[in-house]
Amino acid sequence: MRIVVQRVKSAKVIIENNEYSAIKHGLLCLVGFCNSDTIVDFEWAIKKLKKIKIFNNKFSLEDLGLELMIVSQFTLFASVKKGNKPSWSKAAPPELAEKLYNDFIKTCKSHMLSRVKTGVFGANMEIDLLNDGPLTLIIDTKRKE
Repeated sequence: MRIVVQRVKSAKVIIENNEYSAIKHGLLCLVGFCNSDTIVDFEWAIKKLKKIKIFNNKFSLEDLGLELMIVSQFTLFASVKKGNKPSWSKAAPPELAEKLYNDFIKTCKSHMLSRVKTGVFGANMEIDLLNDGPLTLIIDTKRKE
């Protein structure tokens, strides 16, 4: 599981010119899944997302009660090792990725209640965001970093 985490002042998902969801101050997470992801990966990632001290270098999402937006992005497992076309072979296939995405959201909501907003799996989305910093981190649950 890979997550690109961006600290934002605001973010919204737009689908077919309509606002689908929005957050104010918090974290926007672009999430990609691989075949071997499990609840263990979810729990580790959620703990990091909730507790990492990246707001004024001393506060976490949990400390401040901020919002979390989760958007699926299978391209995080792209490989450009050979040739000029990305390979998606490391990404979970669509059916599995959708299940993992939905399970991850449910697990996040069970830990963070209603402060979790999402995109729509497989949809063509526009993500409108105002970065705060900017501060961007990459979390990889297999490498535990």
